[in-house]
Amino acid sequence: MQGKLKLSLCVAALSGSAWAAPAHYPSSYQNLEAAAAKEGKLIIYSATDSAVARPLLKDFQSLYPAVKVEYHDMNTTEIYNRFISENAANSASADLVWSSAMDLQVKLVNDGYAASYASPETSNLPKWAHYQQQAYATTYEPVAIVYNKRLLKPEEIPQTRADLIRILKANPSRFKGKVTTYDIERSGVGFNFLTQDYRYSQQGVWDLVRALGRSGVKLQTSTGAMMERISSGENLIGYNILGSYAFAKAKKDPSIGYVYPKDYTQVASRLAIVSKKAKHPNAARLWLDYLLSKRGQDILANQADLFSLRSDVGGAASLSALNQQLGSSIKPIQIGPGLLVYLDQAKRLDFMRNWQQSLKN
Repeated sequence: MQGKLKLSLCVAALSGSAWAAPAHYPSSYQNLEAAAAKEGKLIIYSATDSAVARPLLKDFQSLYPAVKVEYHDMNTTEIYNRFISENAANSASADLVWSSAMDLQVKLVNDGYAASYASPETSNLPKWAHYQQQAYATTYEPVAIVYNKRLLKPEEIPQTRADLIRILKANPSRFKGKVTTYDIERSGVGFNFLTQDYRYSQQGVWDLVRALGRSGVKLQTSTGAMMERISSGENLIGYNILGSYAFAKAKKDPSIGYVYPKDYTQVASRLAIVSKKAKHPNAARLWLDYLLSKRGQDILANQADLFSLRSDVGGAASLSALNQQLGSSIKPIQIGPGLLVYLDQAKRLDFMRNWQQSLKN
């Protein structure tokens, strides 16, 4: 989610695809592949960093060399606002939207922006992983507390939200200006995570926000910005950060440590929708099916480190490994109308006011 990046993968225009579709796909799938090749292009709006998505894009390109992929990397709120504005103006927009702001994605479905599509991969997904065959979950990502391993003492590493509050209160001068989290007014995924926290502990969430406010918390719109500040030591602790990015960065950066909170660990998913007004709908369906396929999910988990949601994909970044590691502390964010509670304008504004007041108190 690093600002406004645009990645174009230009490939030679070849007819057909470079692979055979999985055996369980219907024989008619070759018609969809041929139609996508004829369309020749796919526009994706995504909150997944382009560098993270690169292995997926490269492999998709090798499978469908006739399709030129135009990949726009933006933050979640920017994706939503741009997509609905372009649709209202009937101007060119995304064929597929792929975002971790689950509530905004479900809202796009409910507001009529998404096309229905029965993916041939549906039977291989958890039952909760699609909404009305219009929004499809693609990942199973834990939400973490991230910290600087070089600069934090073992007793300063929070294992729960109560620990985080206690640590910040115990040594306010040490942590002044040294904690970071999402700015929920500008980050859709940050807003979603905090409203989910509120579901589990209505009082506790405001106690935590007050503790963050007293510490002079630094608010950011992107996971990448928070991770870089933690790595450098500018910040020491980050709250509600996508654990997939922490998992990947920790493998390369010895300064990065992370905790999946033991009181409960939210698990989020990047939802993909095909636009009802897509100019290249068949290419969009190909990308969706690829993301959900065993091949795509294996690359997603073991090269992109985004955590697969398929039970038949192995590795450290997989549903089975995460369930085994965390057990009953896992709290997946459920796809459905319940996500929309705080997108009601009055409730959203009330939640924002409580957040702002708690930060100041």
